[in-house]
Amino acid sequence: MTAKTYLFNCLSDNFGVLVHDPASGATAAIDAPEAAPVEAALKASGWRLSDILVTHHHSDHTAGIAELKARHRCRVSVPRAEAARIPTADAGVAEGDVVALGKLQARVLDTPGHTSGHVSYWFEADKLAFVGDTLFSIGCGRVIEGTAEMMWASLVKLRDLPADTLCYCGHEYTEANIRFARTIEPDNRALAARAAEVTALRAAGKPTIPVTIGAEREANPFLRADVASVAAGIGMAGRSPAHVFAEIRERKNRS
Repeated sequence: MTAKTYLFNCLSDNFGVLVHDPASGATAAIDAPEAAPVEAALKASGWRLSDILVTHHHSDHTAGIAELKARHRCRVSVPRAEAARIPTADAGVAEGDVVALGKLQARVLDTPGHTSGHVSYWFEADKLAFVGDTLFSIGCGRVIEGTAEMMWASLVKLRDLPADTLCYCGHEYTEANIRFARTIEPDNRALAARAAEVTALRAAGKPTIPVTIGAEREANPFLRADVASVAAGIGMAGRSPAHVFAEIRERKNRS
């Protein structure tokens, strides 16, 4: 692993993260919820901003782009399907594209559902995935512009990444997600272990990410809609995974 990361807080509950290539000095911000925390992270790390990699068009992920670009003249890569909704975009990216960050490479994954053109960035060689608001630790984003079937397919795509991939999401929602998840799988031991871990992290004032894809597979009910016991537990035995997922997501919406 050659990439370095720097995680920080933005707005009320957003995460910001910098990804840095030591060989070239290139540095990307994953989304830009607001400019000041990104600037503070750059100062603390001593890195120079060369890129912004945008996951989706929502303002709590894009509001800082214009200010950062004006100051740093950085390249802004955005989901191709949402480029018209993201000012100052330099390049539109979609499934199969590769974004170079110095000597690092990020493969673009289409992960729609939360928004119609949402993408994630997978640095395969560095075992890092930046998933925006598609996947949260023990949760997932609301299905706003897409369908349940679309979102389920996106989650399966992320779930199928190598188990040791470190996942960075867009918000610190883990504690609330765990409270809900335990209503779906109260006897899940992996979920209970994650709950204890998260309690300790938050008590110490630490973030609950990154988390491995492998850990999420075992504890996140939104990734487990095709597990027979999960479907049976919510009275949907025999239903398709997409329908089971839709029911879990609707219950979370109401919680």
